[in-house]
Amino acid sequence: MTASATPLWTPTAERVDRSAMSRMLLHAGVGDYPALHRWSVDEPESFWRAVWDQCGVIGDVGERTIGRGATMRATHFFPDAQLSIVENVLRRTGDEPAIIVVDETGTRTSSWDELAVDVGAMAAALTADGVAEGDRVAAWLPNGIEAVVAMLGAAAIGAAFSSTSPDFGAAGVLDRFGQIEPTVLFVVDGYHYGGRHFHRGAVRDEIVAGLPTVRRVVTVAEFDEYLAPHRATPAPIVRRGFDHPWYVLYSSGTTGTPKCIVHATGRVLLQHLKEHQLHCDLAAGDRLLYVTTCGWMMWNWMVSALASGVTIVCVDGNVMHPGPERLWDLVDEHHVDMLGVGAKYLDALAGVSFSPCQSNDLGSLRTLASTGSPLSPERFRWVYDEVKSDVHLASISGGTDLCSCFVLGDPTSPVYAGEIQRPGLGMAVDVWSEQGEPVQVGARGELVCTESFPSQPLGFWNDPDGARYRAAYYDRFAPEHDVWYHGDFAAWTEHGGVIIHGRSDTTLNPGGIRIGTAEIYRVVEQLDGIAESLVFGHDIDDDVRIVLLVVLDDGVELDDELRARITAAVRTGCSPRHVPRIIVAVDELPRTRSGKLVELAVGDVVNGREVRNIEALANPEALWAIRDALSLGPKSNQ
Repeated sequence: MTASATPLWTPTAERVDRSAMSRMLLHAGVGDYPALHRWSVDEPESFWRAVWDQCGVIGDVGERTIGRGATMRATHFFPDAQLSIVENVLRRTGDEPAIIVVDETGTRTSSWDELAVDVGAMAAALTADGVAEGDRVAAWLPNGIEAVVAMLGAAAIGAAFSSTSPDFGAAGVLDRFGQIEPTVLFVVDGYHYGGRHFHRGAVRDEIVAGLPTVRRVVTVAEFDEYLAPHRATPAPIVRRGFDHPWYVLYSSGTTGTPKCIVHATGRVLLQHLKEHQLHCDLAAGDRLLYVTTCGWMMWNWMVSALASGVTIVCVDGNVMHPGPERLWDLVDEHHVDMLGVGAKYLDALAGVSFSPCQSNDLGSLRTLASTGSPLSPERFRWVYDEVKSDVHLASISGGTDLCSCFVLGDPTSPVYAGEIQRPGLGMAVDVWSEQGEPVQVGARGELVCTESFPSQPLGFWNDPDGARYRAAYYDRFAPEHDVWYHGDFAAWTEHGGVIIHGRSDTTLNPGGIRIGTAEIYRVVEQLDGIAESLVFGHDIDDDVRIVLLVVLDDGVELDDELRARITAAVRTGCSPRHVPRIIVAVDELPRTRSGKLVELAVGDVVNGREVRNIEALANPEALWAIRDALSLGPKSNQ
């Protein structure tokens, strides 16, 4: 992926002048984004106080903007502040829609006033069920009103919320919710996708049976009944600390059971307000549609847009059903200002030669965001040729770990093919070599953040000394560096933008969906005939396909029947996205001298990269055998 010399899009002077980013430029007294970013990193107290004021955070700001600790993770933003998520999210009133839900059965809406009533009723209903501050509320729900109300109702009483989507199997759900021990669980009996209805009653029962701490289970069918006795109760407005827990997100389960990442109210709210208003140029009355599920951090990110007075359009189901025009019809029907999709969705449209600009008006669409995986330069050009010539194409990248972005769009700057426009304001992003030194423009390295930022997670659930948290983000480089290591290969461009070259850890991203290998292992290795397995990603055609290697028990063959059993087990126990594209039987798997399997080394050798730390392997010859078995590289060790 290389940078382009000529911009594909440049904002008009009128658009720049009316943007929230321009107001921040004026406040800082600087003339362009690079200078603004330098100020935001060099003067974080001034910058983050300006974000609080300009983005309209409601609450008691306190005296201190930053309480500095000895390390990045010990530094706290707004340590004296008090705020209420509900007070911020429900700032608008009236009968205009706050939430529009579109699924394959129809459309529903919830006005700002109706949402406030539902959140108040939810808070009261949870309280009546004995949920108190510090408890956990979990939801296995589609992207809709019920999930939003459950999240905000929990926040109103100080409980932590966590969600995942109904296409997750019981094992994946229990791996997540089982760790945080929820007291109330919201579930669905089934969901619609691609014109089909998927019954999930048996999976639901297995999930409920596996969560002994749950005292109350509420299905979507019972939702109105659950809230009805409490609809006269207003949502409690209780201001809590900036670091009060809001929700729990999950790592993808690469090296074991998914890590429970605890995010705080003020930390993510402030970051999201900055990203929505400054980087995405959203304002009260605008409409945001992000294609996501309740199992992805982009859902949490989207819901926060309510705090900017933005209407969110929640789409559930297959956005390519009944045809590729489906999503673009919704943009026109609901006058969407900003649309967010996965990069692979745009690839899919191009693959079927669908041109949105030929079939739809798209007059309301100002911003198109892409995330989930790197967007190729060719696809950047395709957007401007086939979607809309005057749209801000904002490729963005961050993660569940920070529930926000390190690099993203800037509505006041040009867009170049293949480039993410800018590092985020207040984010001291850099690209480092293996030795911990900044690299030159164009050179690949590790994406890092060298200074504290508000949306660092509080930590991991059940990690009392913070050891796993430190290992995940801070132990990659020597302790004296004290930088956040993100696990992305990246490079600076000559325009001040960033190119993401993919993950440098073992998280897989087929179709732009983050998948952890350990989730697949837990299903596959329960099957009769399989001794052990290894999963890695093979880079092909600007995508990643999942490859599963299996070592079989004596006398077992990898025939069509066993392949079908593996596929069915992964589809049911994990999700359809986890199903491997290739399954290969091998004699042995490479491992370290201490016996640990090495996914990274396999991915490196198959994808033509240098194998790092090969001296640490007990049986490196297994790597070459795997490469030869897949016919994806030279036949001999080099």
